[in-house]
Amino acid sequence: QVQLVESGGGLVQAGSSLRLSCTSSTITFRINVMGWYRQAPGKQRELVAAITSGGSTNYADSVKGRMTISRDNAKNTLYLQMNSLKPEDTAVYYCNARALSTAIGAGSWGQGTQVTVSS
Repeated sequence: QVQLVESGGGLVQAGSSLRLSCTSSTITFRINVMGWYRQAPGKQRELVAAITSGGSTNYADSVKGRMTISRDNAKNTLYLQMNSLKPEDTAVYYCNARALSTAIGAGSWGQGTQVTVSS
């Protein structure tokens, strides 16, 4: 059963922006650590950004200054604002929710949304 649903991916040119969204009807985002991961072809899934229940955020070095993770508790929606996109950002992006006591990389996952950045 899919508990997280991502949207907002697409095909864009380098330098463009996209905003990804993640929603759920069964998981309360504000009490969980929420994260965006991505997986490019032939590569391992990697953490892009995460936000804790307290609002603390962390980012992969490769996206710092270009991407912003945020959460709307009223809408129970997680966002990833992606600016100045590069071809190397091309990947399937996944939303993740986990309790603080759950290991990083575990928890609930969405089915992913494809982001393709052309040069």
